[in-house]
Amino acid sequence: MTRETTMGVRSVTDSLGIQRATKDQSSEGLARFLGWFSLGLGVTALAAGSRVARAAGVDDSRTARTVLRAAGVREIGHAGVLLVPRRAGLGTWTRVAGDVLDLVATGRAYRNRSGERRRRAGLTLAALGGITAVDLYASVRATRNRRGNPEGFAHGSVTVNRTREEVYRFWHDFENLPRFMYHLQSVITTGPRRSRWSAKAPAGRTVAWEAEIVDERPNELIRWRSVDGSRVPNSGTVRFTPAAGGSGTEVRVELEYAVPGRRLGSLVAKAFGENPQQQICDDLRRFKQVIETGEITRSDGTPDGTSIQNQAKRRPARPLATHRTA
Repeated sequence: MTRETTMGVRSVTDSLGIQRATKDQSSEGLARFLGWFSLGLGVTALAAGSRVARAAGVDDSRTARTVLRAAGVREIGHAGVLLVPRRAGLGTWTRVAGDVLDLVATGRAYRNRSGERRRRAGLTLAALGGITAVDLYASVRATRNRRGNPEGFAHGSVTVNRTREEVYRFWHDFENLPRFMYHLQSVITTGPRRSRWSAKAPAGRTVAWEAEIVDERPNELIRWRSVDGSRVPNSGTVRFTPAAGGSGTEVRVELEYAVPGRRLGSLVAKAFGENPQQQICDDLRRFKQVIETGEITRSDGTPDGTSIQNQAKRRPARPLATHRTA
């Protein structure tokens, strides 16, 4: 099931009821299409350059044919950006920049030619105009999607088989959070509305901050934020609503945070498995186990969390040893 959050971020719910953010699949599909299109153009320009040059009306210019080969290499580079990392925002804008260069070069060729070559150059200009329009549309759409799903926001929800009173009471005692939040090392209550948090950071480091409750509605909502001057500015909200059908409670978590080091810090965090969006999904799975059974189920094949250190410990599942009886 797919839904949209209050910030306009699309989300999908998996078979266990864990809701997580998801990307715009149509934008990704368009970006991949443009990636394959770039690859085809690049290979064609390099493998059949002379025929492409004649079709484009630039066959009488050595400089034009050199530019065509350079454009082929560039298109293969576009394909790499669009197909390997699949980051639509960057890849499509590089295509737009390349389109502008192609339009300028072809426009100059059009002015300097006559007859049949001029006609072919005109048709090439028209085709490039259409391609530029598609690339511009894809780029604007991808950019809007990236703004709608900002790096500093993560969310998730889960339905648990417990009453709102039980779930609210458990969450309100923040010292319970490290029981299921993998990245938290400790939360210590320092006052009626204040607490000190310590968490794991990328590359085995630790970061700590003070937080305060800024809003609470018994059995409905808890909202907190880091105090001024914290090294990791963040805020969070957890809401408790009756589940559909009146059985259990839906717990919805929203987290806003400032990424240390901004873009570079975000990439490093993801590389080390410390991506907050991924953390929330994993944490909610463990929370469901803790609140319903009192413990977290583990297996040899699935380590806690998604950090590089724990993923390195993965090993094939194997049957438990059994003792034969006579």
